[in-house]
Amino acid sequence: MALGAQKGDILRMVIWQALKLTLIGVAIGIVGALGLTRFLSGLLYGVKPSDPLTFIAVSLILAGVALLACHIPTRRATKVDPRWR
Repeated sequence: MALGAQKGDILRMVIWQALKLTLIGVAIGIVGALGLTRFLSGLLYGVKPSDPLTFIAVSLILAGVALLACHIPTRRATKVDPRWR
C-alpha cells in the first residue's frame, strides 16, 4: 500500500494466494485420505471410507474456514495507513 496499491488489490492478491495454498492442501488431504481408506474403514461407522459427499462437504468446510481465517487479518491490514509513523 505504501507503493500505491489499492485496498482491493491487496485483498484480492492475498486471498488468491491463500486460495491456491488451500486448494493444494485440500488436494493433498484428499489423496492421503483415499490412500488410507483401508485403515479408515475400521474407524468409520455409518459412512463408507470413500464417500464422495463426505469428501466434498469436508473439503468445502475446510476451504471456507481457511479463506475466512485469511480474510479477517487481511482486511484489518488493508485499513492500516502506510503514512503513519
